Amino acid sequence: MPLAETGALVAAAAAGRRAVAAFNIITLEHAEAVVTGAESAGSPVVLQISENAVKYRHGRVRPLARAAAEAAAEARVPVALHLDHVTSGRLLRKAADAGFSSVMYDAAHLPYAENLTATRSAADWAHANGLWIEAELGEVGGKGGAPPLDAHAPGARTDPEEARAFVEGTGVDALAVAIGSSHAMTARTATLDHALLARLAGALAVPLVLHGSSGVPDGELTAAVTGGIAKVNIGTALNLAMTSAIRDYLAANADAVDSRKYLSLGRRAMAETVTALIGVLRDAGEPAPVG
Repeated sequence: MPLAETGALVAAAAAGRRAVAAFNIITLEHAEAVVTGAESAGSPVVLQISENAVKYRHGRVRPLARAAAEAAAEARVPVALHLDHVTSGRLLRKAADAGFSSVMYDAAHLPYAENLTATRSAADWAHANGLWIEAELGEVGGKGGAPPLDAHAPGARTDPEEARAFVEGTGVDALAVAIGSSHAMTARTATLDHALLARLAGALAVPLVLHGSSGVPDGELTAAVTGGIAKVNIGTALNLAMTSAIRDYLAANADAVDSRKYLSLGRRAMAETVTALIGVLRDAGEPAPVG
């Protein structure tokens, strides 16, 4: 089916007090696994390509974006394409032509006033070019190889009143909030601040996004969705599943040379992870499977 729009999927989820799962992809196997897993779950999904993934692919965004779009076109569930954690204005301006319906512009590392100014400019450009835009306030640590940010560090948590002013001042369509998760966690040990989430949900009229969700246990995820999170970003969980499956195969087959043998196992492991995590979100109120 045609590419879905991220904004429409998130708006529908928010209106139904649900969350749409958004998975970061690096290879074609990732994209195929996410689509297969979403089809098994019977749920819409967002394929995300981050600025870091673009850097890995020699700075070229179109090859993976086009491959993801083709995988989405053959899916039996709605699939949207999202450009994630963009800090480069040059990459931002490639988003529309590369087939993305949405972008997450990340200036959260900047002081508040600079974040607001940069994000306002990005939002103006995005809206003029038909893109839905997400931003971040507070800082969800662990990006780019940096150690996870202490969730209690100054500026780490999102302040509700500051967030209200930020959304009004920038015109963004959704806000990623820092409530205790961190990117690149390999253990599911994060504890979320649900009281803060309740205050943020009450203060903001735009959908809320949870980043760093691979490190969040099932119960915390379902509570977050019940508390107002409408988009859940997941990346490391896929890489853990893929790497584990490949490592096990190569350990048992030291003479293996056909990459299809182990990549197919990695792809299957990722698909199973996608289906399981979408099921967790459904436990928090997602509707019955489609199709």
